[in-house]
Amino acid sequence: YLLSASGDFVKLHSVATEETVRLLRGHAELVTGIALNPHNCLQLYSSSLDGTIKLWDFTDGILIKTFTVGSKLLALYALPSFEDSVFVIIPKSGERDSFQLVSVKLTKAAGQEIEATELSVILDGVDKSPKHTAFGREGEYVASVKELELQVYFFKRKQINRFSLSATRIKGGNNRFTCIACHPKEDCIATGHSDGKIRLWRNFYHNKEYTFSTLHWHHDIVMDLAFSVEGTSLLSGGIESVLVQWHNGSDCKKDFLPRLGSAIECISVSSDGTSYCTSHTDNRITIISSNLRFSRSIQGLIKARAVKTGLVVDPRTKALVLNGEPGHLQFYCLQTDKQLYSLDIVQQEYIHQEGLKQLDLVKVAFSAQGKWLATVEEREDDTDLELQLKLWVYDEETQSFKLNTRINMPHEDHITAMCFRDTDEVEDDSAMLVTASKDCLFKAWVIVEDTDPEAQQSVSWSCDFVGSYHNYQATNCCFSEDGSLLAVSFEETVTVWDSFTWDLKCTFCHPPGKIRNICFGRLTCSKYLIGATDHGFLCCWNLLSCALEWSAQLNVLVLQPDPLSEHIAAVSCISKDSSLFVFKPNEPRPICIQRNLCKEKIQFAVFVPRDIPETSGSEKHLWLRRSQIFFLTDTQELMTLSTKSPEERLTPSSKQLAVEESLPVTPFSLLLGKHRHQKSQEDADLGKVFVHSHHKQDSPAVKEVGVIISKFTNKTDKEPFLTLLSSLQLLHTPAHVLPSASFLCPIFINSLLTSKENKSAEEVADEVEMESKDSEDDSDEERNIAEIEQDDQTPVDFWGETTCKLSKSEERELRKIRKMDYSWISSF
Repeated sequence: YLLSASGDFVKLHSVATEETVRLLRGHAELVTGIALNPHNCLQLYSSSLDGTIKLWDFTDGILIKTFTVGSKLLALYALPSFEDSVFVIIPKSGERDSFQLVSVKLTKAAGQEIEATELSVILDGVDKSPKHTAFGREGEYVASVKELELQVYFFKRKQINRFSLSATRIKGGNNRFTCIACHPKEDCIATGHSDGKIRLWRNFYHNKEYTFSTLHWHHDIVMDLAFSVEGTSLLSGGIESVLVQWHNGSDCKKDFLPRLGSAIECISVSSDGTSYCTSHTDNRITIISSNLRFSRSIQGLIKARAVKTGLVVDPRTKALVLNGEPGHLQFYCLQTDKQLYSLDIVQQEYIHQEGLKQLDLVKVAFSAQGKWLATVEEREDDTDLELQLKLWVYDEETQSFKLNTRINMPHEDHITAMCFRDTDEVEDDSAMLVTASKDCLFKAWVIVEDTDPEAQQSVSWSCDFVGSYHNYQATNCCFSEDGSLLAVSFEETVTVWDSFTWDLKCTFCHPPGKIRNICFGRLTCSKYLIGATDHGFLCCWNLLSCALEWSAQLNVLVLQPDPLSEHIAAVSCISKDSSLFVFKPNEPRPICIQRNLCKEKIQFAVFVPRDIPETSGSEKHLWLRRSQIFFLTDTQELMTLSTKSPEERLTPSSKQLAVEESLPVTPFSLLLGKHRHQKSQEDADLGKVFVHSHHKQDSPAVKEVGVIISKFTNKTDKEPFLTLLSSLQLLHTPAHVLPSASFLCPIFINSLLTSKENKSAEEVADEVEMESKDSEDDSDEERNIAEIEQDDQTPVDFWGETTCKLSKSEERELRKIRKMDYSWISSF
């Protein structure tokens, strides 16, 4: 397995299949450190900004213990030589931007929630980055770097040695420390620097007699260092996307693994030394064999240089589509957190050179059924602008998009918006694409037959109509739900056009401020048009009356309609905090307000249709029943709203460590009918009556044994025994005399199905009472009929009301009252 910290989760990946096997949920904030328990290889420690250290059984996803430290935890280290302690980096109390390395004692007290308040300060003035602190051979010392200083603390001697470097060298190098690693077998410390050099420190037990040697290959900052398990080689990585392996600390003996895709941020070595792992700035994890051969890659959402396309959903795969690698579109699966594939749009080699202007992907749009894809590329020099509009058609054979039409310079200025008309795509005649531009024009593109005899395809795209309005810049465009109307905003004015005749139907204006976003209402609200201005107004116009329906003062940055409902999400930003407002156009009052959604600025939002509508959740989350909303911040963090409470989300990983819960549930165990009945016994002398459906398929011998067991134990709860004996019969009977599995399986499954005739608890009580009328001893009746249990009779909720269950004593009193003669009341 490969474990990685991802947001407030810890992910467990399979090295063999690259799949995410399990998510460890439990932390309330960002996970900052993970470390295997040195004394149990199946357990994992994790630290978080929420101030807790959690101990996991990661193979089963069970949270064993939570140690509450109370302070933000920025890094975590666990060592074999310290059995009951771990080391963390925390902020120094009372000082800003000052951190210290402390030892936390983890007590072995009973319970799952434990306070860990016994802290011992090891080093002051350390850097908060986990890569700036490392522990030496067998935990004898710890070394930490910050800026231009290296400090080493020796545990046995309780002594600190400090070493400093000058800011720059004669040749213009930068000596600032960037990372550190310690040799696992020898007293040697490796440090990385901003100028690409690596220093190997030795004899650092003395302040003045220390020595260091220098290794140099990287031309820029060294991002991370790691020694192999035996210390025979040193691994280094940086922005060159090359993993370098240095042998025996020699500058002459080194191997390379190039073209890893993006800058290397972290390097890890497996405990058996057979594999290396690198994480990259584009959110990729690469698994590498010890002989420096590429093995596997785990790719999440690629962190692009800049997201200009926004968030778009592929109608075919429900994948999230946005900028990926330079010049590429990434198709990201939200369910598996993996990249489905990457589509090369620009189809040119990207040159990694700062300041070089290259073609960039800026716009993308899908047709309603996902048959057509439109992309816009642009490159702007000091004097010239290069634009390309490309239309791609989905190829069923290759299961990918194939370029159909390339249009050079579709507009004379930047394209500001682009959208398809949502119509039935059985016939290509109805397909239409509209582009809006700063050249004060919008253009409609349609499919025409290709008359070129040398063309490889039969159809291509051509311009059908060009529109403008008073020489204003076109800023936004969108179609109505049925595709009959097109809305185009020109600075402060919204124009509405008939998409078939191209007649201008009406115009709307709400000064001051230019129109930032527009969208049509859907379903029952299709008669409304919504617009947001850059001066902080949200407006709703009625298309039937051509008048302003309502307006609200709200600084809307993102306006996103749900394609499957009437709801519209508006994201506003006030003093760097983003807030969410969800409303219907026919109701000016929001149905949901989520203030302080995140600290970052939200750039884009999109609704993704659910495969299965949500059936549970509170009323305030009904608008998320059919679609799920996702947000992308300016730091390229992808977030979503959950319909579950924090307690519900964290419950699966917060189970107590129990033997029964940790056992895997296999299909065989389910076939044999594993029954778990947890029954509380308030009175040990009372018997139990179990009302169950009759199993006609049980053999007489098994029934007889079940009755004997029930008599011996003074119980008539026979079903668990019958199931157990039936299972034993299946296990011990020779296979050649058993009927076929296809014959036995339906019988066994049908025997476990609940009866269609569900009787109420009161009716069952009356039946049991009638069967026991022959008994003359009321005390015997109370002893034999004390509790009624029936698996298929559960309380039914009606509008939040639940049927109350009587206690045993109340049931006994109720039966006594039923036997009393109340006929004398009739005389009154």
